Formats: sequence, structure tokens, C-alpha cells
Amino acid sequence: MRVAMIGTGYVGLVSGACFADFGHSVVCIDTDESKIDRLKAGGIPIYEPGLDALVANNVRDGRLSFATDPAQAIAEADAVFIAVGTPSRRGDGHADLSYVHAAAAGIADLMQGFTVVVTKSTVPVGTGDEIERIIRERRPDAEFAVVSNPEFLREGAAIEDFKRPDRVVVGTEDERARDVMRELYRPLKLNETPILFTGRRTSELIKYAANAFLAMKITFINEMADLCEAVGADVQQVARGIGLDKRIGSKFLNAGPGYGGSCFPKDTLALVRTADDAGSPVRLVKTTVEINDARKKAMAGRVSQAAGDLKGKTVAILGLTFKPNTDDMRDAPSLDVVPALLAMGATVRAFDPEGMEEAAKVLGGDVTFVDGPYSAVEGADVAVILTEWDQFRALDLDRVKTLMKAPVMVDLRNVYRPDDMRSRGFRYSSIGRA
Repeated sequence: MRVAMIGTGYVGLVSGACFADFGHSVVCIDTDESKIDRLKAGGIPIYEPGLDALVANNVRDGRLSFATDPAQAIAEADAVFIAVGTPSRRGDGHADLSYVHAAAAGIADLMQGFTVVVTKSTVPVGTGDEIERIIRERRPDAEFAVVSNPEFLREGAAIEDFKRPDRVVVGTEDERARDVMRELYRPLKLNETPILFTGRRTSELIKYAANAFLAMKITFINEMADLCEAVGADVQQVARGIGLDKRIGSKFLNAGPGYGGSCFPKDTLALVRTADDAGSPVRLVKTTVEINDARKKAMAGRVSQAAGDLKGKTVAILGLTFKPNTDDMRDAPSLDVVPALLAMGATVRAFDPEGMEEAAKVLGGDVTFVDGPYSAVEGADVAVILTEWDQFRALDLDRVKTLMKAPVMVDLRNVYRPDDMRSRGFRYSSIGRA
């Protein structure tokens, strides 16, 4: 099938490359000429394991291409995907749909013949209705169907998630559109992937509900971690004990400094605003948002508690991105922790395997970025593990201790065992463990 993908951000580029790998002909479209030029030259604007090879292979085989002019791609497409950003709107927390609406208007002007317009962006309930209204208003004669097809991609594992998903959700009641979507996802039948067809509004809500539930699960275990510290219990054993219950499951039960990233913060906030507007407030989700925001802001206090007054001291930060295997800095805990440490008078030296270029844009020139974990800890008064990259899981701890001015480690991801660290002579602090 012929696919036009509007937007070459995280969702658009991964989805476009994977559809091409399924055998479809895909054109990824973006108004950012420099990004398209980079993609045409073989560069990848985001870090996602395996994406560079996937893109290169499908470009070489002629199934994937990139363009700034959408006219031909949209006119020839069986399906046009909207995969543009929906950031939180400043001031009120609602999703900013300006890019979605602009994409819908552009599609209306260019599409020919029956076209399935697919919303891949994460959007509030009712957005598909508005897209349909925009297109119908501009093209009363057009044959089209607007479909919701939310993404459930984990950064760092996005290709695997696209090709072997738990489920595919498709929101439409148009039979021709269902046929197109079935054909697009036909390769997944080999894995017996469930394809759930729903109404469009139901599909839109499924995405928000899924992210809100996972965010609540993270926040729950973080609150249990605080309780564990108060009563002398071990949060990792608590997590395992409840996670073995199949009704609960073990995923998203890792205590830490709070959730971040491109999805959970903005999607939970947007769901709260949508629910308030509908007169049906989601109090659990609202409380989750408030607890998580407060938790991220409180993490710098744990560092000062472990190392004492930070004025004039050097803090080594290991990990800046919101999770490993990505360069994404959006709403990362480091964006709260690092400025707070600087405000306490600390000097901050940081290393992240992939995120330092993005981190430099948002953290400014007050942070010294170095080329490895040992450079970060050299002469430091305290080391802080903020992101659980694999290379931080097997540090030469004897070397770390020798390099540091004082052997103090604050492990906000529970990478190491308290007994082991203390036996090595570290003053060690972690989350929810004695």
C-alpha cells in the first residue's frame, strides 16, 4: 500500500520505517527542510536502537523516502498518517492541536480518491471529529474516512513494539477504512497480534487511559518506596511480591525519581483537563500528576541529605535522559534535579551516553559535560545515578571510590545493592531500601 506519514519525529519516523519494512511504499513528510536533508543524507535526528539500519535498508530498497513537498505523496496515498507533535499547551495543560489541525487542512487540499486519514499523534477524545470537520469543510466532495490508530511505542524499544505489539487499536466504523487498516497491519497476523476495532472516540481514550494507568503504577510504587524507608522495608522485594500477582504484573514497578519523557507527563495532564471539561474529573490521575511533579523536585534534597551542605561541592550526575536507550530529555527528572543542585551552590559535572547534546540545550552552560562516567566522578563529593544506563550497572567501584573526593553515592534507580556498596566503603543512599 501507499502511505504518507506527516511528521518525522519519534512516532512518525519509527512508524514510517516499520511500515516500509512491512513492504509498503512510504513517504515521510516534514516542513523542516534541514531534517529532511539530514534524513536523505542518511542521518537520523533521534537516537533509537536499530533505527538507523532500518531506515537505511528501506531507503536502499526503494520503499522509504523523504520529502518536504507533500503534494504527490498525499495525492497517491491510500492512507495518510498524522504523526505531528501534540505538546502541552502553555497556561492550561491542554494538548496543543495546532499542528494536527494544520496537517488536516493540508491533507484536505491535496488528497485524491478515497483516502484514509489516520491520527497517529496522541490526541484528546473528539479530535477525530474535528479533523473530519476541517477536511469536510475544505473538501465537501472528498471521499475519506478519519481513523484513530494510537501508538504504544516505548522509547528504546520502539521497533520491537511496532513489529511485535501487544495489540493494535483502530478506531473507525467505516468498513472501507477497516479494510485499509487490516491490509496495512497484515504482516502482524503471523504473530497473531490482536487488532482491536473500536469507535473513534473510544480509541482516542484508550491511549490516554493506558498511559495514565502506567503513570499511576509508577507513582504507586514510588509512594510505597517512601513508606518502606519510613518502616524499614525493601521496596524491591515489595514490588516483586506484588508483581508476581498476575492481576498486577511486574512491569512499571521500579521505584525511582519520578516518571518523565514525551508521553506520560503531557498525556496525564491532558487527560485531567479533558475530564474536567467533560464534567467527569479523574481524581486519581490528577493526584498522580501532582505527586510526580513534587517527587522530581524533591530529589535534589536527597542528594544534600546524603552529602551535607552542597555549597562549593562537586556533584557527578550519571545519566540525564528520562530513561536509557534514548536521547530524549523531555520532562526528564534531571531537568528538576540539576537546577536545584546548582541553586544549592553545587558544581555539576554530568555524563550521559546519548543525551548530552540535547541536555546542553535545556540545562545551559552551568553544567560541565564530560566524556565518561569516570571523568564525571573524578574529584566529586557525591555521585548521583539518575538514569539506569547499562554502563552504569557495572562500574569499577574501586576505581570510582579512588577517583572521588568522598565516597558518597545517591542511587536514584536502585542499580546497586546497599550491603555491597557499604562493604566497599561507600556512604550509599537509594530509593525505598534500608
